[in-house]
Amino acid sequence: MATAVSSAAPIAPAPVSAAARPPGYYVRQRLWQNRPAVAGLAFIALCTLIALLGYWVLPDNSPNANHGFVQIQKERPGLRVLLLRQPLPDSARFGVASDNLLTTWLRGREPAVQETPIGGYQFVGDSIILKPLGEHSAEAGRLRRLALSTVVGHPGSRAELQRLVRDEHLINRFYVLGTDKAGRDELSRLLLGTRISLGIGLVAVLISVVLGMAVGAVAGYFGGWVDSVLLGVMTVVWSIPGIMLVIAISLALDSKGVWVSFVAVGLTMWVDVARVVRGQMLSLRSATFVEAGRVLGLPTARLIARHLLPNMRGPLIVLATSNFAAAILLEAGLSFLGLGVQPPAPSWGLMVKEGYDLLGTEAGLWLTLLPGTAISLLVLSFNLLGNGLRDAYDPKTPVMG
Repeated sequence: MATAVSSAAPIAPAPVSAAARPPGYYVRQRLWQNRPAVAGLAFIALCTLIALLGYWVLPDNSPNANHGFVQIQKERPGLRVLLLRQPLPDSARFGVASDNLLTTWLRGREPAVQETPIGGYQFVGDSIILKPLGEHSAEAGRLRRLALSTVVGHPGSRAELQRLVRDEHLINRFYVLGTDKAGRDELSRLLLGTRISLGIGLVAVLISVVLGMAVGAVAGYFGGWVDSVLLGVMTVVWSIPGIMLVIAISLALDSKGVWVSFVAVGLTMWVDVARVVRGQMLSLRSATFVEAGRVLGLPTARLIARHLLPNMRGPLIVLATSNFAAAILLEAGLSFLGLGVQPPAPSWGLMVKEGYDLLGTEAGLWLTLLPGTAISLLVLSFNLLGNGLRDAYDPKTPVMG
C-alpha cells in the first residue's frame, strides 16, 4: 500500500508582537503622550542648558553678575544706557583674570574696563564733556571734562582720538528686564539663578536618594529590631521642620555658604525616599526570585543592590522629581529668610526678598514678580513631569498608537 507523502509549506517566522517590546518602551510612549509632562520636561531642559552655559551666555558675565551702577538702580525693563569705557587704573588691572573659557564658565570674568553710564557727551578740542546720568549720581547736574587721551589710554591726534572714543569707547547697553536695587542687570541674575536652583535640587536629590535608599533598604530587608530603630530615626527626623534642620546643620558647620545650603537641604529630604524604599523592600523580600538568590548563596549586598533596588526604579524616579521641586522651594524660602545662599550670589529666593523690601515703590513689583515667576515655572515643570512619570510607570495607563 502506497503511502501518501504530503508536502508541508514552510512555516513563516511569527511576527514580533507588541508584547515582546521592553517595558521601557511603553513608559516612554506614555510619557510622550502626556503633553503637560513633555512641556515641563522641555522647560527643565531649557533651564538646564542655561545653567550649563552659565556665564558664557550672560549679558553681564562678571562674577555673580554683580556688576552694577548706582546711576541706573531700580530701572524698569527696556532700559537703554550709553556707557563710556575707560582703561582700568594700574592698581585694578592685577585683579583681572586672563580670558580663559573654563574660568569664565566657572566663575565669570572681572570687568576688563571701567564703565560709566552717561546722559550725553560733546567733544570740545582735545577733551570730551560728559553729562552725568540719573539723579542718584554724585555728580548730578554737573558736567565732567576728560582728556581724550585719558579715555583712550594713549596719545594721538585729535581726529583719531575722537574716532576711537566714538567707535570703541562709547557703547549702548540694553537692559531687557531692567536693573535691581544695586543697578545690576536683572536678566543676567535671573539666568544665573537657574544654576543655583538646579544645582541645589540636583545635590539635594542625590544626597536624599543615596542616603534614603541605604537606610530604607537595610530597614526593609532585615526587619526586626533593625527596622524598629531605623523607623524611629525616620519618624524623629520626619517630625522636625526642614527649615529647623537646615538651621541646625548650618550652625553645626558654622557656615551659610552655597555648598552648605546644598548639603543641608539634601540632608532634610532623605526620609521620603527611605520610607518608600522600606515599604517596597518589605513587599519584595519574600518574593520567589529573592528566595532563589538566597538559596544560590548570593551576598546580601549584591542581592539588595542588583536585584531588589532596580525593581523600585519607577517609584524612585517619580519621588526624585517631586523632591527636586521641593528642594528648589526650600532653598528659595531659606534664601528669602537670609539662611540660604548669601549675597551677592543670584539666588531666586534672595532676589524675591530684595524685591519684597521695595514693595510700595515702582520697582518693587517687577523685582518681586520676575524671580517669583521663575521659581513657580520651574517648580510647576517638575511637578508636571513627576505626574507624567507616575502615569507612565502605571501599567494601567493606556498606550495610544
